[in-house]
Amino acid sequence: MNLSTDPTAPVLKLLTDGMLGRLTRWLRALGYDTVYAPDTDDNELLRRARAEDRVLLTADHALAIRRGARTLLIEAQDLAGQLRRVRAALGPPPDAEFSRCVACNGKLTLVDKTTLADRVPPYVLATRQEFRRCPDCGRIYWPGTHVERMKDVIRAQQTVVS
Repeated sequence: MNLSTDPTAPVLKLLTDGMLGRLTRWLRALGYDTVYAPDTDDNELLRRARAEDRVLLTADHALAIRRGARTLLIEAQDLAGQLRRVRAALGPPPDAEFSRCVACNGKLTLVDKTTLADRVPPYVLATRQEFRRCPDCGRIYWPGTHVERMKDVIRAQQTVVS
């Protein structure tokens, strides 16, 4: 299933079950709209996936074959394998990398750094030019050294998929 090649297709949205918390954060970093439902039973996961038009990602074989919602079985135990599976099945993310809050999935917005004096460390404020804020949870993001490490992981899994 590759919804990203059809411009008239609905925007790809994902729902992950409690077994895929780490993958959820990485999918958000990649630009996938991903809701995490850690303590939700199978029936509610299926209902929610249908109601919100989301693809349900799960490591549960029995849940993945149940009818009534689009599902994607994630069998890999390692993060790289999980990311490859998602990209191979669903195509590239609809949003840009680092455009979503990894904590809550909100869509990040650019923010003027002059408004952040009390929100970020002084060194960061002095050395970084671009800041983003999550309108949902209020977290502030900036491109630091962790972003370069994350980009290395992302590039590695993209070259395997391509």
